[in-house]
Amino acid sequence: MRGWRANTLFPALALAAQGAAFAQLAPSEQPPALPVPPTAGARWFNPATAPFLPVPVVGTDPDSGTTVGLMPVWLRTDENHDIDRIIAPDIVRNPNFGWGMHARLYAYPSEDERWSAVAGVKQRVERALDLEYQIGRTRQERWSFSTSAIYDRDGTPRFFGIGNKTPQSAETNYTASQELLQAKLGFNISTIWELAYTARLRQVDVLPGTLSGVESIEDRFGAPTRLGTRREFLHRFSLTYDTRDDATVTRRGLQWIAYGGFATGGDSFFHDALYTEAGVDARAFWPVFHDTILACHMALRYLLSANNVPFWALSSIGGDRSVLGGEQPLRGFGYNRFIDRHAFSTTLELRHRVFSFDAVSTRVDLEIAPFVDAGRVFADSGTLPFQHLHTVGGVGFRGIARPFVVGYVDVGYGSEGTAVFTGIYYPF
Repeated sequence: MRGWRANTLFPALALAAQGAAFAQLAPSEQPPALPVPPTAGARWFNPATAPFLPVPVVGTDPDSGTTVGLMPVWLRTDENHDIDRIIAPDIVRNPNFGWGMHARLYAYPSEDERWSAVAGVKQRVERALDLEYQIGRTRQERWSFSTSAIYDRDGTPRFFGIGNKTPQSAETNYTASQELLQAKLGFNISTIWELAYTARLRQVDVLPGTLSGVESIEDRFGAPTRLGTRREFLHRFSLTYDTRDDATVTRRGLQWIAYGGFATGGDSFFHDALYTEAGVDARAFWPVFHDTILACHMALRYLLSANNVPFWALSSIGGDRSVLGGEQPLRGFGYNRFIDRHAFSTTLELRHRVFSFDAVSTRVDLEIAPFVDAGRVFADSGTLPFQHLHTVGGVGFRGIARPFVVGYVDVGYGSEGTAVFTGIYYPF
């Protein structure tokens, strides 16, 4: 499931970059000063003094098409000029779902704590509510805790069938209505080691597709096995080794997560086992040149047993995000493009800071990041994960307002063409 990931603050950072571009020029290269009207409104066009940023919104991905609109962004900073609150409502229009609006509030009370609330509605089909809270991010105390509650009705998902070679011509659309409650409790053995338990209660209702020009899932793959409501109650245990210097904007360090668990479903959440899982998720960061970081990611997930598992609970690759025990990035394809029992994914990024500037009482870094993604799904646990990989090459553009905010535009090219993704936080 895609969740609610259509939120992006990258346009705000990009707009601020336009105002900062002339500041990077030598005095002799700068254009002649224009007379400033004697009105207070002039400060709105200077990113360093504007009370908020009036941001044009252009969001796109291979599944939902192009969304356009306007987003006023308020950034509040603390005494250290670090952002501690973001308010970002918008009004948008999507060709498939009509006019819509969203309310977003991101709060960062400290390096150790964050919370967010996002709500949205469109004229047709789509609704969303996403509430998240996290404390103990730095693992300085004995316990860490995070929780989320999500309601998401999404009209864009695609299904091509099961397997690593499903053809593009098999594309179908469905509407996914998802309700999710998740909580994670971590016991911090040290600042490096964490032992955690995650409980996730999820219900997904797969409904017929609504997009014109795209076949609905039941017309090609049959209603009895695809449509309907299924539930999942996941218990996951994980062991984490983490030496990263920062959890959001990392310059050096390693993170390894080994996990295993089981999910039940049906009318009772304590019977009717759906599957057992095991996997590893690893990322590494090395400074290689001045202002340049080599970032690497690898994920491998196995379903050790499976009993009538709904397709949305299988392993998948496609899209722009890495989710522990879930979908993995392949940024030349749409979300969950390839689905099967097991999955392997790997990514290399070279993140280079281009320049920095002041905007709305904080400091913003602009970054360019060429990347390569590769991955595959497979049904037989004896299959070598590193063969018959789908590969994607591309480049990412990121705006970073330390210590917590990263907005991005990632452009990838794969065997099915070009895909563009926008959002907040790094893909891994």
